[in-house]
Amino acid sequence: MLCAMEQKAADITAMSFEQALQALEAIVRQLESGEVPLDESITLYERGEELRRHCQARLDAAQARIEKIVAGPDGAARATEPFSEGG
Repeated sequence: MLCAMEQKAADITAMSFEQALQALEAIVRQLESGEVPLDESITLYERGEELRRHCQARLDAAQARIEKIVAGPDGAARATEPFSEGG
């Protein structure tokens, strides 16, 4: 049986990028409100960091896929374009 920390990590890894980003934004709003007790703030911050790492991993994977698509059939790059997160 998974402990609570392992379960939370498993829950995050099952999230899509969009779901994780929404959860992270909700945590940021809670922390910015200043109405969360200190102990809960620390717990929220830890979860937020896990969500941030998950989002970054998903972005890195997407970037790798894009770079692979840009490569020619022989594996040589046809063109290189920087990956932009903003669009």
